[in-house]
Amino acid sequence: MIKIDVGDILTLKKPHPCGSYKWEVLRIGQDLRLKCVGCNHQMMIARKSIEKSI
Repeated sequence: MIKIDVGDILTLKKPHPCGSYKWEVLRIGQDLRLKCVGCNHQMMIARKSIEKSI
């Protein structure tokens, strides 16, 4: 399990449609709430999926 804290900036393998690879962690738990650094879009995603995408 990767240690992820609120406020961390994650770089994912695939870009968001806006072109940004960077996401800010807003909430942690079983699911993570991420905010795209490029366009401020927010999404909830399972921790398991994020750990594969980093």
